[in-house]
Amino acid sequence: MKLNNFFSRHPVFTVAELDEDLGTHGSGHRKVRTSMLTYHRRQGRIVPVRRGLYVVVKPGVDPESVPVDPYLLASKLTADAVLGYHTALEFFGRAYSVYQRFFYLSKRPSAPLRFRSYEFKGILVPKALRDKGKESFGVKSAEREGIPVKVTDLERTMVDVLDRPDLCGGWEEVWRSLESIEYFNLDEVVEYTLLLGNSTTAAKVGFFLEQHQDSLMVKDPHLDPLRELRPRQPHYMERNKRHGGRLLPEWNLVVPETVLKRSWAEVT
Repeated sequence: MKLNNFFSRHPVFTVAELDEDLGTHGSGHRKVRTSMLTYHRRQGRIVPVRRGLYVVVKPGVDPESVPVDPYLLASKLTADAVLGYHTALEFFGRAYSVYQRFFYLSKRPSAPLRFRSYEFKGILVPKALRDKGKESFGVKSAEREGIPVKVTDLERTMVDVLDRPDLCGGWEEVWRSLESIEYFNLDEVVEYTLLLGNSTTAAKVGFFLEQHQDSLMVKDPHLDPLRELRPRQPHYMERNKRHGGRLLPEWNLVVPETVLKRSWAEVT
């Protein structure tokens, strides 16, 4: 009934991972696994998060208050989970604010989850990427507590949060977070934006790069493909807020005055 070696290597684990480990040692029968999980749960050695997912409790720690790494937990919520949006910015230490809500990308829908003080929300991989078989574009492997996790790199994350600011806390959070990043591979930024194929997103990315042209060393070859993809008619930068703002003809984008003026920077 002891799985101490497995627990030491898997602070958060799925039943699939346990089955693989048990199969390696010739004990992969479902009844054996169920018996082991039941025993260790009763002993307070593991805490269920939801069906098929567990957190390991270290000896001497109260199961009710065991600390959990939310990034590691988010990475286990689906077999193909990729940390993204504001969560990716936090993972790399580039978010302006710290949230208790975590986002991950997956090719399949999954129900939202609340565990302790954390909220987890799965976001479908954009259809344009799924259609082109490019779901893994801009996804890199990293480690958390020695466990491999997948996370969108800063280039893809930049485009994603401009595309979906609602998954990054709004424009101030987007701007302040992205402005903390000194360097982007701009060729990758442009390539990913073109893969998404969304004219409004292309205009938003182009506007952001143009606004930071000097600091990010943006050249016309980076902006030209985005200009080509921009909307043919004016589009609002905020899809659900179709009022106010100033039209930027070069991008056919209606931008809120607060973003144009970066008015949050005036607040001390």
